[in-house]
Amino acid sequence: MGKIFCLMGKSATGKDTIYAQLFHSEGFQLKKIIPYTTRPIREGEEEGREYFFCDEDKVQQLERAGKIIELRSYHTVYGEWKYFTADDGQFDLDKDSYLTIGTLEAYLGMRAYFGAGKVVPIYVEVEDGERLMRAIAREKSQTIPKYEEMCRRFLADAEDFSEKNLEKAGISVRFENRNVQETIEEIRGYIQQML
Repeated sequence: MGKIFCLMGKSATGKDTIYAQLFHSEGFQLKKIIPYTTRPIREGEEEGREYFFCDEDKVQQLERAGKIIELRSYHTVYGEWKYFTADDGQFDLDKDSYLTIGTLEAYLGMRAYFGAGKVVPIYVEVEDGERLMRAIAREKSQTIPKYEEMCRRFLADAEDFSEKNLEKAGISVRFENRNVQETIEEIRGYIQQML
């Protein structure tokens, strides 16, 4: 029986880098679950790699079909953006195990949908000052930086990933990302133990 490993953490903790490099690791057997979003595509992203980028019509179509596993809606400085996971044929837990990136809310939604024994949290953390510097550097590299939205996300993460919420969700294992290569190896070892 397969498992879903849900990689999560506050913004700018290195989740995307860890996720991408895990899939380039020799012998890594997990498959990807690609989430959906209604937010605009960022520079360097590709359709179907980080997300399936869609509009509100697609969200409604999947909701009517009963295909949405979990959905989060954020009121950003640019309007409402939705992020969600859909039961769209991407996965088969009878055959395979998977790795996805999500929020604490996404993890809880997937756990409720699939069952606690099938969804494993992988929480990555970085000291807030370092995380803020990373977030600013990432945003600065965009053609049109969206600093207001970056700040909103940074502050929202403090609430979303509060110690109270992490404890309530049963998140006890944490990976501190001081050195990305070491963190990747720690996470790989943890996943292998859980399989």
